[in-house]
Amino acid sequence: MSQPRRAPVELGSLTPSDAVRLVDDRVDALFEPLRGNATVDAVAKIVSGLGDRGLVWAVATAWRARRPGARRARAVRALTVAGVASSTVNAALKTVIGRPRPDRSDLRLGDNIVPLREPRTSSFPSGHTLAAFCAATTLAERDDPVGNALLFAAAALVGASRIHLRAHHASDVAGGAAIGTVLGLLGRAVV
Repeated sequence: MSQPRRAPVELGSLTPSDAVRLVDDRVDALFEPLRGNATVDAVAKIVSGLGDRGLVWAVATAWRARRPGARRARAVRALTVAGVASSTVNAALKTVIGRPRPDRSDLRLGDNIVPLREPRTSSFPSGHTLAAFCAATTLAERDDPVGNALLFAAAALVGASRIHLRAHHASDVAGGAAIGTVLGLLGRAVV
């Protein structure tokens, strides 16, 4: 599902899709100097893997649910709502939009033993990022700014890892973050 490398965009008369492509290409270029560094590549793979199947969010829920009572029940409901909402919306959007993944043919990652699961679905939105921001938003608590900052930092790192690994375009990650945040805000009303 990857697409061939594209010719550079002329700045003269940009269409909206040209503008998105230009941003995607520029952001990808910012990550390029970091690719091939075994440590950075391993961290990106680990972070991406923790975002896979919601592992990091299950851990965050366990942390939020560490005390019995209403907070525990709320944390469990938040994870359930975030998981169902993000999975459903992500699958529907990927099916409808069908955007090709970035070209990974020239991607060179440093040697390390951290495995990388190859994406099999279309590119938009980044499901890892959508789920990350949905979970972070839903799990956020009004009286825990430090915990909330950690949740959103983890979500941002998941998104950055997807760009670094060239599993997604930057616009896929931005779209996933926006959609996930909106779903999380809606989810907060339920939990």
